[in-house]
Amino acid sequence: MADVTILRRNRPGTKSEDFCKWPEEPFEEMDSTLAVQQFIQQTIRKDPTNIDEILTPPEGQDEGVWKYEHLRQFCLELNGIAVKLQQGECQPETCTQMTATEQWIFLCAAHKTPKECPAIDYTRHTLDGAACLLNSNKYFPSRVSIKESSVAKLGSVCRRVYRIFSHAYFHHRTLFDEFENETALCKRFTAFVTKYNLMSKDNLIVPILDEQDGIQAIESEA
Repeated sequence: MADVTILRRNRPGTKSEDFCKWPEEPFEEMDSTLAVQQFIQQTIRKDPTNIDEILTPPEGQDEGVWKYEHLRQFCLELNGIAVKLQQGECQPETCTQMTATEQWIFLCAAHKTPKECPAIDYTRHTLDGAACLLNSNKYFPSRVSIKESSVAKLGSVCRRVYRIFSHAYFHHRTLFDEFENETALCKRFTAFVTKYNLMSKDNLIVPILDEQDGIQAIESEA
């Protein structure tokens, strides 16, 4: 019997509940320059709450590429909470600054001189800036090999996009909890930056480390 070709894409007319319902594929059989992205997304679809498995790279995987692809994925998924914020209560008239608690006010780096922005504008500018950097042919011309000097830029992206989580948590808690219950994205991001030392723990102000089962185990393995 001839092998049946499996098309791993959502065809026109596919119902939302049937999206991505194709069989899993072993990493070693993913013959594509986008294999790492494909593998990460496949693992997330299987169980978005299994953070340890999602952050465990295949054997022999280049660490720089692994970190880069995860950060690309975080930015993709963060668009989901950005849309919820924009459609909900995070409006320029009410959230006139990008804040997290009364102690943190963030300046937007999207301007020639960093300045204050309404929180939703800061969110859009930050995700747009992250996308421009991560898609830059200058710094990231390849998806299979990345220079160490380019990998070093990932930390600054992490610090900026994390502020979206912190604003949502401290100022739009109901929306944050709904999104987090569906995706576990902030828990995964916190585990990710902790595992790879991409952010100082002093800047991880969303109190999610103590709630995340398995974080300590991830840290000890790093």
